[in-house]
Amino acid sequence: MSSITAAVMPGPDRPIELRDFPEPEIAPGGMLMRTLYSEVCGTDVHLWHGRLSGVPYPIIPGHVSVGFVDKMRGEVRGGDGHRFREGDRVVFYDVHRTCGRCYACAVTGTPTKCVARKVYGITDSASDGLFGGWSEAIYLEPGVVSAHPADEVSAEDYIGAGCGLITAVHAIDRASIALADTVLVQGTGAVGLSIIALARLSGASTIVAIGAPDNRLELAKRMGADLALDLRGTSIEARRREAGRVTRGRGFDVGIEASGSPRAVEEGLSLMRDGGRYVIAGHYTDAGPSQVNAHDQINRKQLEIRGCWGSQAGHFLRALVLLERFADRIPWHAIGAKTYPLDSLNEALADAEAMRLPKALVAPQRRGSS
Repeated sequence: MSSITAAVMPGPDRPIELRDFPEPEIAPGGMLMRTLYSEVCGTDVHLWHGRLSGVPYPIIPGHVSVGFVDKMRGEVRGGDGHRFREGDRVVFYDVHRTCGRCYACAVTGTPTKCVARKVYGITDSASDGLFGGWSEAIYLEPGVVSAHPADEVSAEDYIGAGCGLITAVHAIDRASIALADTVLVQGTGAVGLSIIALARLSGASTIVAIGAPDNRLELAKRMGADLALDLRGTSIEARRREAGRVTRGRGFDVGIEASGSPRAVEEGLSLMRDGGRYVIAGHYTDAGPSQVNAHDQINRKQLEIRGCWGSQAGHFLRALVLLERFADRIPWHAIGAKTYPLDSLNEALADAEAMRLPKALVAPQRRGSS
């Protein structure tokens, strides 16, 4: 590939542009990945509207992708131990350049807060190279954690699950679900849908999802929810009654917020049982304050609240194992509801923002209307 076309986000609230880039020089231990699919996730909508600080526009968005090795230089082994060859299918963990030496990495064990942390599709400028998935090819620099998906995992399975599944693995870890727990999941986007599936695999007895619109609620049931409540069609009082009914009046053992709404936190805390656990995973951007009664909603209940920021390489590699084992029975592929070519990504962002589909996919090798 002498010239590589990518979709560039030039700045907040500006149309996506197609630009041509030269093929990068591959350093020893690096690979050039030919992109089959990338995704449009909620973070990309936030980027489109400038809601994340410090983003070096223009950027090539797309932080989770799947493809195959087009070119490589020297030996490259994935985080799963696979020794890559040209033509192999490849996926990669989007966070790169964590230092391993700062306070977050070395002391607190929170590399998602590393001072040197970079994320494909978010923190690298388009002027720095092909570091985003909305492109015909992506440069996987040396040190990027890559992996070879098992034959049982299709490209559609992987990208349908996407960053939502990887984040969900982290959220489930933070939730510490025990066998027979009752679980509340707030939000039925890509993250919430995967949380539902993993809560079921973790042994939850009853899973209640709150979200919208109807197509997401239907998919929530397919992913394992026992009850999917329409956020737009029910009142807070009605949802509280349903919570009491399914938890025998006690409240949920575990709640996981995956909506990004300050109102969800306010409601969720009130639906938890005494001594329960509540995980906040959806607030990747500042959506404003939540009004909380510390006495009534937290301290009197002795409620435990845990944050969940992003993911780590281990969550990425474990997500692949889950896909290999369960993709034949959990419809992760159905989350990726519609595929768009590079020249239709303004439409894809608008559809994602309006929640017209669970997730929009990007097929960089395609042209024309989808």
